[in-house]
Amino acid sequence: MSEPIPVEFIENFLVVWDSEQSSKLYRMGYYGKPLGIPKPKIAEFNVPLILDLMEGLYLAENKIIKVWESAKKTKVGLDKLRRRARRLYEEFDLKYSVYRDLRDNSFIVTPGIKYGCDFAIYKHGPGLEHAPYMVSVRKSEEDVTAMDIVKAGRLATTVRKRFIVAVADRGTENIEYLIFKWFKA
Repeated sequence: MSEPIPVEFIENFLVVWDSEQSSKLYRMGYYGKPLGIPKPKIAEFNVPLILDLMEGLYLAENKIIKVWESAKKTKVGLDKLRRRARRLYEEFDLKYSVYRDLRDNSFIVTPGIKYGCDFAIYKHGPGLEHAPYMVSVRKSEEDVTAMDIVKAGRLATTVRKRFIVAVADRGTENIEYLIFKWFKA
């Protein structure tokens, strides 16, 4: 295994400053967003890569990156990243367990905010395909109403995606995925 990629922790983001390392990390699984390039068509660019805390924590846990605070010249541990992410994301631990499960199963996971869900999921990667799935994370004890399903279904068909509800048990790694397929009667 190669040496972990150095990443700087700035506020609520992580930055890979070295463009060669940025391209390498992006090629590994479409991690991050190249600065100023909304949808890169090729995984070679000469700009820094911005990682959000969820993917940064995943990469740090898997020893792919090492995180530093340059102002203090200190290494940033997993606990600090997790604490910051918990302040930034609602229900972080629940959503992160789904993120990690999807990534561990070789899916490309990006934020789904523009689709009104938690994650957009790719099989091959952004720029290569449109995300075929949108995922909404729910707690196992949370009620899902018929109206919730209809709203999600309408949105999913409008953006041509399959709608998935990821139901996670708090405090466990147990996740169930409910996928909805819409058809005309």
